[in-house]
Amino acid sequence: MQTELSNRLGVEHAVFGFTPFPAVAAAITRAGGFGVLGAVRYTAPDALARDLDWMQAHTDGLPYGLDVVMPARKVEGVSEADVEAMIPDGHRRFVTDLLDKHQVPQLPEGEAAGWRITGWMEQVARTQLGVAFDYPVKMLANALGSPPPDVVQRAHDQGILVAALAGSPRHALHHKAAGLDVVVAQGYEAGGHTGEIATMVLTPEVVAAVDPLPVLAAGGIGTGEQIAAGLALGAQGVWLGSVWLTTEEAELHSRRLTAKLLAAGPGDTVRSRALTGKPARQLRTEWTDAWDDPAGPGTLPMPLQGLLVAEANSRIQRYEVEPLLGTPVGQIVGRMNSERSVQAVFDDLTRGFERAVDRINRIAGRA
Repeated sequence: MQTELSNRLGVEHAVFGFTPFPAVAAAITRAGGFGVLGAVRYTAPDALARDLDWMQAHTDGLPYGLDVVMPARKVEGVSEADVEAMIPDGHRRFVTDLLDKHQVPQLPEGEAAGWRITGWMEQVARTQLGVAFDYPVKMLANALGSPPPDVVQRAHDQGILVAALAGSPRHALHHKAAGLDVVVAQGYEAGGHTGEIATMVLTPEVVAAVDPLPVLAAGGIGTGEQIAAGLALGAQGVWLGSVWLTTEEAELHSRRLTAKLLAAGPGDTVRSRALTGKPARQLRTEWTDAWDDPAGPGTLPMPLQGLLVAEANSRIQRYEVEPLLGTPVGQIVGRMNSERSVQAVFDDLTRGFERAVDRINRIAGRA
């Protein structure tokens, strides 16, 4: 599964694996792919430095990347406290009532809420980049549009490729105009933030729009046959995220959540604004149902929604409150029905890819 882009980066397979877990990212790289560590949860620079040190020690000198969430435009003079003060009291009461309905305990005294939406704020992302540029990262990906021009320039000065996700050809053209090197065409089926266009339609449209820039196909991909389809549509690789959530190396720290993922079918996800305020595909739960109910107050725009629900999500996850327990995941979850190592996933991907290529060769009369 080699392409011009994978050869340029020095990886065996054109499989780019996004994950928030260092152990998974390192295992993807060791298996011959390109591991991409998600940085959004690292609000403390020393924590990111610690995990990048670990990545360095566990990737055998092979390449890897980093994914940040950084807005292209900055709002001056607005602090997190200023933003949080904009949250209406009615929405706060809605969260409290929903947690009380499901008897979700408070966090222990002195225990802070976990991940907050601060990772979406530019000053936090810049702190992450200040750490990352000290490491031999080979590609920097941004999940929230094109990075600011100075970030693109600094990455290029250090020989780092810059990528960004796009949900439409229009978004992809913005990335090309901003001087980016790679466009990730993320379809409607993907976990996390997605647009309205399905991967099978989006990929060739983006390929045509940004030619000759390399494109990675993303969204609903989790088999070797699907990788072959993405490459046949003109992509130079695939971007996989959801499929790694049920690997043995993943650090979900919740057996109940893992069990829900293994039991879920492709119809058990929903695009909801409940997590961040923007449409994001995730497991459908009583939490998403409550926020999507027309009788409720409705979600707030980003970043207000993320700040509003941060502590609630920490409580739900800490106590594994099953009816409310969910995670961003794509429609490929229906194929994620057993816990396997990252290497075992790669073995299945390569076998499936070979089967697909052999099938096409037979159809074309070349075998």
